[in-house]
Amino acid sequence: MVVFFTSITTNYLPKARVLAASVKHHHPDSHFMLLLSDTRPDWLDLDKEPFDSVVTSDQLEIPDFSRWAFMHSVVELCTAVKGPAFRWLFKQGKADKAFYLDPDMVVFAPLTPLIDKLDQASVLLTPHQTEPEVTPETVIDNEICSLKHGVFNLGFLGVRNSGEGRRFIDWWADRLLEHCYDDIPGGIFTDQRWVDLAPCLFEDIHVVRDPGYNVATWNLSHRKVTGELPDGLLVNGLPLRLYHFSGFDSGAQAIMLKKYGSDSPTLWAMREWYIAECEKSGQSELGRIPCVYGVFGNGIKVEQRQRVLYRTRQDLLKAFPDPFNCDDPERSYHHWYQVTEAHDELGEENSPELLRNELYRQREALRLIHNSRSWKLAKKLGALARSLRLA
Repeated sequence: MVVFFTSITTNYLPKARVLAASVKHHHPDSHFMLLLSDTRPDWLDLDKEPFDSVVTSDQLEIPDFSRWAFMHSVVELCTAVKGPAFRWLFKQGKADKAFYLDPDMVVFAPLTPLIDKLDQASVLLTPHQTEPEVTPETVIDNEICSLKHGVFNLGFLGVRNSGEGRRFIDWWADRLLEHCYDDIPGGIFTDQRWVDLAPCLFEDIHVVRDPGYNVATWNLSHRKVTGELPDGLLVNGLPLRLYHFSGFDSGAQAIMLKKYGSDSPTLWAMREWYIAECEKSGQSELGRIPCVYGVFGNGIKVEQRQRVLYRTRQDLLKAFPDPFNCDDPERSYHHWYQVTEAHDELGEENSPELLRNELYRQREALRLIHNSRSWKLAKKLGALARSLRLA
């Protein structure tokens, strides 16, 4: 069986609907699985959806899931579960060939050549660029950005349920379970940078160089899109099969499209079409729904610094096995953090003994690093790169 899947929170459901409908249009006999890192809504009726199945990320046999999920931002979580999802599909015998597609992608022509390619290869990867850039500006925008975020765009991944395919997935899933964070200064960017190593570590990997796949603003300097919607689109004269509308919510897609596609009426027509399709699929209604893993049990938003502190403190991991839970103040990470912040404002001399131990001093050292000029500069560069949405 050929399985396609995407990974979302509920507020991304409109985009996932557009993607799934495009997959089922060209591959009606395939199975489309929605991987949901959220509570499954009561109103989600598969009889009325383009999805064949829904799996929530807590079903993927990830140990200590609640604690593990808390360590990740919502974006980190939705990328970290991709490897375990492949492993789960293969372990359950649910797929002979599996394809992950980002929810902000659309299939415009059959992906049959990729399905067939998995008869020979075990892993299919699409690089961000397949042609050298020739201007200083495009080198910075595209090649240097790829060096920071990853050579391959993991918005797409195809894997066969073979020995080598499972070996690759086991490795990747293990890395994502431990190290799927947005930490460019630390050398990783969620799930992508790891796969830079894959061609060195595994056999049977095929790099897809056909310009019709994973077309996006980061490779428009070498890919000319022409034709008519919905099924007559071409890129460099070949069928446009898979387009990546990355950066829509941040506004980066429009900025980079103006920069690299201003002379293409087809690309702007595609953008307007995509906006309309997402709206018909519920964008205005669903686009602001908060993720259950984005808030504490009391409804207060989890801050990224709270996640980072938690995952770097072994005593906190032990003391608060369910950091989302706020029912009992004595066992509530949120309550502990509030008290800790209050003592920080008063000064260390007023802090309880717990906050003066070695782990607390480690936290203070980390705070000094994060307040340093070099760290702030690295964060600004990271934010600028992310605004280009090369993810």
